Amino acid sequence: MDTYQIEIIEPKAKRLLDELVNLNLIKFRRVEPTQQFQELVQKIRAKDNDPPSLEEIAAEVQIVRAERYAKEK
Repeated sequence: MDTYQIEIIEPKAKRLLDELVNLNLIKFRRVEPTQQFQELVQKIRAKDNDPPSLEEIAAEVQIVRAERYAKEK
């Protein structure tokens, strides 16, 4: 099953989509933007129970900066 996000510009298109719903060819599920954000946060939190410390983040930033500075020379 594929999921798409569409923006309906012409009201006639909504009627066509409603007809497809009535034929059980598609389903509508309205998702509010805040709900999408909350779902994303929950997915991220579920994947990583041990986030990096500030020291680890700073060390990684220093590595990337050093590599970028070396490329500029």
